[in-house]
Amino acid sequence: MIDTAQARRTMVDSQIRASDVTDARVLEAFLETPREAFLPADKQAIAYLDMDIPVGGAPLPRFAIEPAVLARLLQAARIGSADAVLDVGTGTGYSSAILARIAGRVVALESDAALAAEAKGRLAGLANVTVAIGPLEAGHAKDGPYDAIVLEGSVELVPDALFDQLAQNGRLVAVVGTGRSARATIYVKAGREVSGREAFDAALPPLPGFARPEVFAF
Repeated sequence: MIDTAQARRTMVDSQIRASDVTDARVLEAFLETPREAFLPADKQAIAYLDMDIPVGGAPLPRFAIEPAVLARLLQAARIGSADAVLDVGTGTGYSSAILARIAGRVVALESDAALAAEAKGRLAGLANVTVAIGPLEAGHAKDGPYDAIVLEGSVELVPDALFDQLAQNGRLVAVVGTGRSARATIYVKAGREVSGREAFDAALPPLPGFARPEVFAF
């Protein structure tokens, strides 16, 4: 039998702290959230490896993203205890369960109906999380604006629809680009303008709906 509590602590100490995550609230949220509870039964034994773990989804596979990258994104988002957060591409809900421990309110958005149903069941004990179903690239304006938006996978671009759902001084964090050339990027909204800065290298599986439109030349 795996001592999951010890495995979780080892993950935090050897993966997350080692990646320069120092925010005590983020660290505590990872310590308190059992990653294995959000994985398929045949993946639970590898819950605390430093990797993206597939959780289902079709036609594009979906993942519980690498803990160290997720932790760095959440730290970069500077989420306060009263903040409203949109979690884009929650999968089975692991990321939203962590966010629920550091934010005031979380909307867990999922486009895959089967994954959304799983997330709803696994997040049932967290009163400050709402699961919403819809296209990820459209966000969920109904419950906005949001103080922070987190994208749970890599994207080629961030659509204006998501920036529009940020509150003033709101932050959006995403891994932008493809493969090993992708960069975690922090966007901040001030007035009608959104500015972005690259924070660190990161490679994540892609989220559906965020491909750059093809340009046809004649």
